[in-house]
Amino acid sequence: MTAFGDAFRGRRVLLTGHTGFKGSWLALWLHQLGAHVHGYSLAPATRPSLFALADVESTLASHVLADIRDADTLTKAMATARPDIVFHLAAQPLVRASYQDPTLTYATNVMGTVNVLEAARRCGSVAAIVVVTTDKCYENREWAWGYRETDALGGHDPYSASKACTELVAASYARAFFGSGPLLATARAGNVIGGGDWSEDRLIPDADRAVRAGAPLIIRSPRATRPWQHVLDCLNGYLMLAARLLAGDTACARAWNFGPDAHAVQTVEQVLQRLQQHWPKLHWECPPATRQAPHEAGFLHLDASLARQGLGWQTMWPIHIAMQETARWYADLREERSDARTLLASQIARFTQDAKAGLA
Repeated sequence: MTAFGDAFRGRRVLLTGHTGFKGSWLALWLHQLGAHVHGYSLAPATRPSLFALADVESTLASHVLADIRDADTLTKAMATARPDIVFHLAAQPLVRASYQDPTLTYATNVMGTVNVLEAARRCGSVAAIVVVTTDKCYENREWAWGYRETDALGGHDPYSASKACTELVAASYARAFFGSGPLLATARAGNVIGGGDWSEDRLIPDADRAVRAGAPLIIRSPRATRPWQHVLDCLNGYLMLAARLLAGDTACARAWNFGPDAHAVQTVEQVLQRLQQHWPKLHWECPPATRQAPHEAGFLHLDASLARQGLGWQTMWPIHIAMQETARWYADLREERSDARTLLASQIARFTQDAKAGLA
């Protein structure tokens, strides 16, 4: 891709969370870009899993199944991989799961990040680090405008609060320990969609399961509004940022939002209506609200002006294309028209061509 060229060719990359949804996409993309990818993660959390279906393991230089809470094993893996750059994606990523086990959520997302940064600090090869957090790291006041990187951090639920803590940990390490390198940045993205996600309590995976089962999809908050973007747009931002860090651009060692344009900020019901255009068998129901339902944000939007101006990043696939590509991915796999690995590779190729055309 013209935005980062050969920045990753021959580079040694440590990718935590490589068995997850975004991690699997990123591992394969980095492999195609000529990187030597070393993965560190728990075993895939879902069945099916994109990691297994797409045989991502075959693209890896090394594959360690371990917990980021295990500091000793992580430190040894870092020392063995000797990466030029670290992408830290491993996390407990679900809001509702964080209510069920807040201790695990904080231990993984906060202390797990401390372990990653401490291992990188002890490894002399690391030149750049990208720590992935979330749009939910902001103190959400249900504003109608997008949050900027300078807005206050916070979080009502344990997941959101843990990611705000992750941002503070990263900022502390950057100031206290990484003054002369490595360059460290954090990346905050919105609700990511795309083929191969089968996590619980996520809209598109739940919709795919409902279609497969021939049952209605049960939704909790049809009017909840989120910034929806395709996984490749999100990862494109991570890669553009990482390339600048590897090039020694100190101005990029900071927090960045990677959120879609305003028209992609839509309600759950609007997204389902778009999806139904491609999956006619999809239907949904909204049961009466219960007092026991945990709090979830009603409105959330990111301002990605900094990434557009400072990195040249922009959304390549608007919401209608993102939904079309996501729906096609699941349908092609469901109806056995293609395998997962081919679907990933073909969508990365289409996205790359669209990005080159957009940057020309």
